[in-house]
Amino acid sequence: MGQINEILKQYWGYDEFRPLQEDIIKSVADQKDTLGLMPTGGGKSITFQVYSMSIEGMCLVITPLIALIKDQVENLRSKKIKVLAIYSGMTTREIDIALNNAIYGDYKFLYISPERIGSEKFREYLVKMKLNLITVDEAHCISQWGYDFRPSYLKISDLRTIFPDVPILALTATATQKVVDDIQDKLLFKQKNVLQKSFRRDNLIYLIRDKEDKMGYLTETILKSRGTGIVYVRSRKKTREIALALQQQKITADYYHAGLAPDLRSTKQDKWMNGETRVIVATNAFGMGIDKPDVRFVIHIDLPDSLEAYFQEAGRAGRDGKKSVAVMLYNNTDKRRLHKMVTDSFPEMEVIRSVYNSISNYLMVAIGSGKGGVFSFRIEDFSKRFGFQTSSVYHSLKLLERQEYLSYVENVDNYSHILFTVRRDDLYKIQMENDGLDSFIKLILRSYTGVFTDFVNIDEALLSHRANLTGDQVYQMLKLLAQMKVIDYIPQKKTPVIVYETERLDTSRIKIGANNYQHRKVKYQLQVDAVIDYATNNQKCRSVLLLEYFGQLGSEPCGFCDVCNGEHESGIKLADYNRISAKIKTLLGTTPLQIEKIVSQIDEPGPSVIKVARWLLDNGVIRSAPNGMITIVSL
Repeated sequence: MGQINEILKQYWGYDEFRPLQEDIIKSVADQKDTLGLMPTGGGKSITFQVYSMSIEGMCLVITPLIALIKDQVENLRSKKIKVLAIYSGMTTREIDIALNNAIYGDYKFLYISPERIGSEKFREYLVKMKLNLITVDEAHCISQWGYDFRPSYLKISDLRTIFPDVPILALTATATQKVVDDIQDKLLFKQKNVLQKSFRRDNLIYLIRDKEDKMGYLTETILKSRGTGIVYVRSRKKTREIALALQQQKITADYYHAGLAPDLRSTKQDKWMNGETRVIVATNAFGMGIDKPDVRFVIHIDLPDSLEAYFQEAGRAGRDGKKSVAVMLYNNTDKRRLHKMVTDSFPEMEVIRSVYNSISNYLMVAIGSGKGGVFSFRIEDFSKRFGFQTSSVYHSLKLLERQEYLSYVENVDNYSHILFTVRRDDLYKIQMENDGLDSFIKLILRSYTGVFTDFVNIDEALLSHRANLTGDQVYQMLKLLAQMKVIDYIPQKKTPVIVYETERLDTSRIKIGANNYQHRKVKYQLQVDAVIDYATNNQKCRSVLLLEYFGQLGSEPCGFCDVCNGEHESGIKLADYNRISAKIKTLLGTTPLQIEKIVSQIDEPGPSVIKVARWLLDNGVIRSAPNGMITIVSL
């Protein structure tokens, strides 16, 4: 195991592991099924990446987030580590190449979406792979009690029969105790084994601000604050509007959402990461896989729909250990808006069936056909043409996806990619016989490696610049090479896609099971209620409330949040009241004492102890006997 430190230094440039990372690596090295609970930014991916690099074989990584797959794949490739990925939106040819490389190509990682496990073709290849670890990222998705349950995750346990001796590493940033137990049960852990880092963040101050004029507060706060930050909103439209409003106040701000082109998202992210942009206004699409240590504030203009999501997003502040703030803006309108979201997220069955039927007609997929088909799909165009509200279509698609009728992939691979389909010797002959193509083929070979074994992302604009050709000339030459059967060329895609997981069914056969509809709706309502309770609470420390939600009981108040800094009825700060009252109760739990003794035995300012004792007496928590001795009534 000594070499894991060398691998960490060589590939990631770190001298030592973060807390818990090495413990997780040693646990799976001992062939133990392991559930790693690490807060956002804790470095979960390094645990399985370093471990798998240290031994023979390949790691199978299962994650539902295509954006995260791409991010980690590109990151590993930049380190010259051989990695593959298979996800919705890829062509059959691309998938075949990747699966063959997984068996014969000496690759270290294969990233897949959970839906892939149910594919018979994938399983045929899977049994021939030599795995050293099965990693389940975003593991809370396997639990019915998790905030993002996905039925496709339940198929992961089937891997146990194929690889009974390969350990499973499940990773998640947020999970309640119920979810922790359920993850281990669903993944058929041989023994319960949870390695957990405390969720407590002593440097992060949680604040709730009740504001009608949220934009006014936001602008004023950012102008007064130092450092960089993130502002989270719920709609794509608002990201742009708020970013522009901040720019008008001379704040270097930009906006980000999943609907932007990948290269534009990457540019915006890079500018924020290197400090050119101070504030990024974003939907929840921003932040996954980002580890910027010096974020001083995260502000939620709109309420998130779960405390799990809030904890992850707020947790992107202060990763360098310095004081930072997480602010949630709240007013009475938010409560109504959040409850409406629950209703909107679960359209009536008639609407869901109508959407399914109309999409099939829109894509010209006949009943009984379409299985495995990948179709470009513009949700706005479809909604307008068939008279649906876009939000109803989106939520219907998500429910159809959970029932595994189809997949809606919003972020397909937006790069063009090529694969040479001829041998090097044959390619040389083609170059000799085609002077006009020779220099262009040489340019491709100089610009990209691995083009004979796997599909490689290419940039037509880069080739255009290097070859001194127009973009259309480069496109035509790539098309010509494809027609000559020299390359497989898949041009850049610019639209989301729908993938039919089953053949098109008659509308009457479309049903959404209770687990994906009624039960999920009830659970969603409970999550929303927890967010509202958190936002309206003014009696318990924000940090303590969050920790209790995740099952971490008995934590001390943070002393810095808006509740702790609020004034208690006794006339002192609530944090001071909580601390002093606890000491008084502990002291009186052993023996009655006079007030003078109480003051002398508690290491707190005397006037504050007297104020708390008086409040406790007035409210019947403690009582005074005729002889002046004070006793406790209830703990």
